[in-house]
Amino acid sequence: MRKHRSFASLRAITALVLREVQTSNGRASGGYFWAIAEPAGGIVLLTLIFSITFAQPPIGTSFAMFYATGMVPFLGYMDISSKVASSVRYSMALLSYPAVTFMDALLGRIVFNAVTQVMVATVIFTTIMLTSETRTDPQMDLIVIGLAMMILTGSAIGVMNCFLFEAVSWWQPLWGIFMKPFFLLSCIFFMFDDVPQPYQDWLWWNPLIHVIGQMRRAFYPQYAGDYVSYTYVFGLGLGLFALGLALLVRYHRDLQNS
Repeated sequence: MRKHRSFASLRAITALVLREVQTSNGRASGGYFWAIAEPAGGIVLLTLIFSITFAQPPIGTSFAMFYATGMVPFLGYMDISSKVASSVRYSMALLSYPAVTFMDALLGRIVFNAVTQVMVATVIFTTIMLTSETRTDPQMDLIVIGLAMMILTGSAIGVMNCFLFEAVSWWQPLWGIFMKPFFLLSCIFFMFDDVPQPYQDWLWWNPLIHVIGQMRRAFYPQYAGDYVSYTYVFGLGLGLFALGLALLVRYHRDLQNS
């Protein structure tokens, strides 16, 4: 019986991933081009604006690579967290079938969007490396850790919000307002090391600071990034993921019937 349930769950997750492939970008004109076009367009725009204003980026020689190391993990986090947060609502009709559980819906969206964002990061970073002189030395192990931090943070916030969006009606619009300043407060345009005290200590608690800092030191070996804390990001991510999952396990039937 245990083997049968595991196999059924795997089939359900696979079916949900295939549905995501078809409905997220498969029917749109251009398909997955748009998943890459959003961060790529932002990087090009920032590169054009700041290359006119400044002689060189805060680190390195390539404006495109500097902003890519900030934009790619930030937009990847935003995409994963928003998609995971709406996973149960998006699959509400399917959850009425005994073979599909809320966990299948969550895992299906996490797997699909994590793979999509890794693909987007690979395409963007590879394109920049091949088309311009970046003077960077990418460290694959550090890049993998940075992507893992991005995926875990996005998934954990998404799972927590998956419960809160359904349980508290006013939380979703409030969360949207709360997240808007994070585009400016996550060190996409500047270096965390340049922020004066006491603001630097305050910003440190933003997990995206660590994700972006990790990605930058993965591409710039000369950048120490001593403030990046694996313990904080992975501890916070696993804690929020576990809490959100526990709340969904306890209340998911009440939320489905409300």
